[in-house]
Amino acid sequence: MIGAIAGDIIGSVYEWDNIKTTEFPLFGKDCRFTDDTVLTVAIADSILTGTEYAVKLKQYYRRYPNAGYGGSFRNWGESEEFKPYNSWGNGSAMRVSPVGFAFDTIDKVLEEAKKSAQVTHNHPEGIKGAQAVASAVFLAKNGTDKAGIRNYVTRKFGYNLTEPLEQIRTYYKFDVSCQGSVPQAITAFLESTNYEDAVRKAVSLGGDSDTIACITGGIAQAYYKEIPNFITAKVTELLDDDLNRVVSEFSKKYIGWRLLAS
Repeated sequence: MIGAIAGDIIGSVYEWDNIKTTEFPLFGKDCRFTDDTVLTVAIADSILTGTEYAVKLKQYYRRYPNAGYGGSFRNWGESEEFKPYNSWGNGSAMRVSPVGFAFDTIDKVLEEAKKSAQVTHNHPEGIKGAQAVASAVFLAKNGTDKAGIRNYVTRKFGYNLTEPLEQIRTYYKFDVSCQGSVPQAITAFLESTNYEDAVRKAVSLGGDSDTIACITGGIAQAYYKEIPNFITAKVTELLDDDLNRVVSEFSKKYIGWRLLAS
């Protein structure tokens, strides 16, 4: 899942200052981890410890209250209630990559992705977005080629993954919905040649750049099986000790040390 976190950090400075090219400094001076990273780590921690997803999401929100959450999630995180708020936003999709890495069958991945989403995003589109991303990670991790991933996601979830990025880039703008960002993020992965290229392509679309790159980055890590050293080193530098500990433990258990030191 460090691929998802790196995508979030790289895209963080372009969320409100979109850049429609793949040629940009990978780590700007103001890049940082955002809510995408915090909640991805929360899901990973939940899997590691067997804690309910909602409990960990609230815990992490309260540890990192200034990471840039949406208003609905902030209200949920601050409340003592656990009732979901019927969101179709891309928050369910950006935090789900650990599910695709951790579970051993596609059916289990779909089940856990739904569970991780519906504690907040119980709208059908919010659940679908999480399931699509988690299944893409699972298939990529297990050696399915890009055509197979495209075909599965299209058939299962009905997303259009045929429109080329070059065309999407001309009109794409900020869209926080799953249906308006998950297909674009998956397409960025499908058109990529390696991990770095995938994240660059995701950011180049514009829109909700950190979240799109977070989604793309998780799938790209699973598929390419390696991330450049300088990227993993920068991520480790920017995360605090608690976040790094969970990332390391999760990666050791479910992914392998090679991805942290490739």
